[in-house]
Amino acid sequence: MIQGKISRISGPVVIAGGMTGSKMYDVVKVGKYSLSGEIIRLERDMAVVQVYEDSTGLSIGEPVENTGQPLSVELGPGLISSIYDGVQRPLPVLAKASGSFISKGISVPGLDRSVQWQFVPSVKTGDEVSGGDIIGTVQEFHVVHRILVPPGISGKVAEIHEGKFTVADTVCSLEGGTTISMMQLWPVRKGRPYRRKMNPTSPLLTGQRIFDFLFPLTKGGTAMIPGGFGTGKTVSEQTLAKWADSQVVVYIGCGERGNEMTDVLTEFPELVDPRTGLPLMERTVLVANTSNMPVAAREASIYTGITMAEYYRDMGYDVALMADSTSRWGEALREVSGRLEEMPGEEGYPAYLATRLAAFYERAGRVECLGKGERVGSVTIVGAVSPPGGDFSEPITQNTLRIAGTFWALDTNLAYRRHFPSVNWIKSYSLYLDSIEPWYRENVASDWKALRDRTMYLLQKEVELQEIVQLVGPDALPESEKAILEVTRMIREDFLQQSAYSDVDSFCRLEKQYWMLSAILAYEEAVSDAMGRGVNLRQVSALPLKSGIARMKEVESAEQIKGFVDEIRNKIEALEVEE
Repeated sequence: MIQGKISRISGPVVIAGGMTGSKMYDVVKVGKYSLSGEIIRLERDMAVVQVYEDSTGLSIGEPVENTGQPLSVELGPGLISSIYDGVQRPLPVLAKASGSFISKGISVPGLDRSVQWQFVPSVKTGDEVSGGDIIGTVQEFHVVHRILVPPGISGKVAEIHEGKFTVADTVCSLEGGTTISMMQLWPVRKGRPYRRKMNPTSPLLTGQRIFDFLFPLTKGGTAMIPGGFGTGKTVSEQTLAKWADSQVVVYIGCGERGNEMTDVLTEFPELVDPRTGLPLMERTVLVANTSNMPVAAREASIYTGITMAEYYRDMGYDVALMADSTSRWGEALREVSGRLEEMPGEEGYPAYLATRLAAFYERAGRVECLGKGERVGSVTIVGAVSPPGGDFSEPITQNTLRIAGTFWALDTNLAYRRHFPSVNWIKSYSLYLDSIEPWYRENVASDWKALRDRTMYLLQKEVELQEIVQLVGPDALPESEKAILEVTRMIREDFLQQSAYSDVDSFCRLEKQYWMLSAILAYEEAVSDAMGRGVNLRQVSALPLKSGIARMKEVESAEQIKGFVDEIRNKIEALEVEE
């Protein structure tokens, strides 16, 4: 066991001497309180350690003990519905042990050793197994938790047991003496292996019209949500976590305010998943590292979260990971880098910021899993970015832009107008449109792409017309362009704007989205045809159709809206030219 002594302390960064033989990223126990830390630099016999706990009270000369293991998380039954800090310590357990404030040096396992799980084997004695194979299942709420052979282990099953076991008990023995329990230990900074990465071909449906229809994200894709203070980043992340059609959600509150995480903890158990009818918390893992928690643990929190997501991906599940926010993670990197006296890059961030961001987002993807059978799983990453003052030119936003496939830009002006989700439809984009068009054509409608393109054209045309209106007033526009402004107002207010407080409108199914937009564009097409016959815009506006379009949000059935589309066309076609 390697043991050194503290020679220098700078906030969460501790330098220890006498650490010859240590390896990069080894976990160490620092000082008389045995604070957890991680080696991030080695020079001769000196080790630089970032401490995951409050370093107040440490003094020179206190011991530093190397465990010889990298920072790892425990993976197994019991993860779902759990609430962890940045280094996988269960917060409810910490609260019982130390009260409202976490005491120093508390070390608790990530998975509860006292709970017994009913293990049902899916292999038998004599079967050959290797890394990634399923040897049995455990029911974890409504998720079937598949117990996997850890990567790198293979052999013939010598013994396997059915019954109730804790995560630490041996459930399977291989010839040669290798034992397998229901729990795996995996280093967080190392991506879990898979057979091959596949192209994303199906969308991650969220029930939010602007995300699903205009700027879709794929299962296994990456997205970023940048926005200034008060634009709704956290609300958007929480909305996506609530309604995304993934089997498992990992929500990382990385440096966010404590009251926002409290909202998640109180709201998720009460919310019902519209697809399963069960509480959302029963498919959610929470990693809560709030802004008042130690900064080094914040840097580790996103790796803790992505490792848990990859574990459920390896079972063949679609996992959605919400990181709120990567800006706070970048600030943690900057603080630790500053204390290490490294050469600063742009705006004081370390020079390796872009590399670290890319390494995190590249762990997303749709993959063919290890093991027998054809299992396909995915990890979708949605990262919120909090640029200071809403400045999208700052380093974290710009570096994430180069990596993320979908860009949902939040707009301060839209948020102030109470337009939510406050996504700016002119600045936002999705690079996945071509890869998922076949899915939409098969599952929604053959003209989905044409409908979306027409909508985007009208919204961009509105921006040009608004500039003219500001210069010379609306009366200078011809009737046809006034009609475009009327239609785009409907698109903005009756389609893109969505109420999170409405029982009907908070989640909108894809079929309903299609018919809502079809109704608005049918109105636009019918108005254009009528004006071509000489009918003026005032005659069309006098029809009670606009109020019907506005009420589509609260109509549950897509069939009712489908019938309304024909009614729009018939009523406008029936108009005659005024004498």
